[in-house]
Amino acid sequence: MNFKNMKGPNVPSSAVGTIVKVALFGGAAVYAATNSLYNVEGGHRAIVFNRIAGIKDKVYPEGTHLMIPWFDRPIIYDVRARPHLVESTTGSHDLQMVNIGLRVLTRPIPDQLPTIYRTLGENFNERVLPSIIHETLKAVVAQYNASQLLTQREAVSREIRKILTERARSFNIVLDDVSITSVGFGREFTNAIEAKQVAAQEAERAKFIVEKAEQDKKSAVIRAQGEAKSAQLIGEAIANNPAFLALRQIESAREIAQTIANSSNRVFLQSDDLLLNLHELNFESKDKPDKTKK
Repeated sequence: MNFKNMKGPNVPSSAVGTIVKVALFGGAAVYAATNSLYNVEGGHRAIVFNRIAGIKDKVYPEGTHLMIPWFDRPIIYDVRARPHLVESTTGSHDLQMVNIGLRVLTRPIPDQLPTIYRTLGENFNERVLPSIIHETLKAVVAQYNASQLLTQREAVSREIRKILTERARSFNIVLDDVSITSVGFGREFTNAIEAKQVAAQEAERAKFIVEKAEQDKKSAVIRAQGEAKSAQLIGEAIANNPAFLALRQIESAREIAQTIANSSNRVFLQSDDLLLNLHELNFESKDKPDKTKK
């Protein structure tokens, strides 16, 4: 088939121009419709960079906003508090190396987002926080001894928060919380603390042993005094009343008899062994006057 001799339909040049114009205007309309709106999610704020005027001072809240395609470019910031963990190694007042970890919650001031973008850019936290946190930690820790960092941790944290808040405010950053997460010391200092604790425990144990020996001594003295007093009273009772001795023999015989009765073996004992030879006892008191004497 010879296509060279074939002829297509004659299209007027005016119609071709119209089609091209419609296509151009339609494409421009679609581009404008798709690029003239932007969304700001919850917890975010937006600023707009204009190719002619630069950064606009207005801060756009959450929602959908209009912009001029190609001329305007939205820059969206997250204004929610975000945690940052920074660790620093510094020296204490007594020249002990301290490994301290700090956790801070930061957020930008929404009204100052245009200034933050002009001075710090979008990654403002990475540019500001490490430097001011390291400097603050070194300045505060150098004021305390190693032992004070452990016993006065709340005061140290409060001092760090005060200084950091003032430093961050100058960069239009708000600190919602500052807390010390970890405090570590060198191996030599840690070993010294452990040795001190062991020595203190040994001293407390030795003190307890001494106090226990003194209490045992006092108990033995009191027990001996009680036994001596008891023996004296028993001697006086026997001397004044021989029936007291008979009463003790009866009690002992009852205990022996009860023990034998509860035993499973048969045991035969004489009355002397049971201490029941009461007829031989003299129940008369030595202090009783003799009636035969005149």
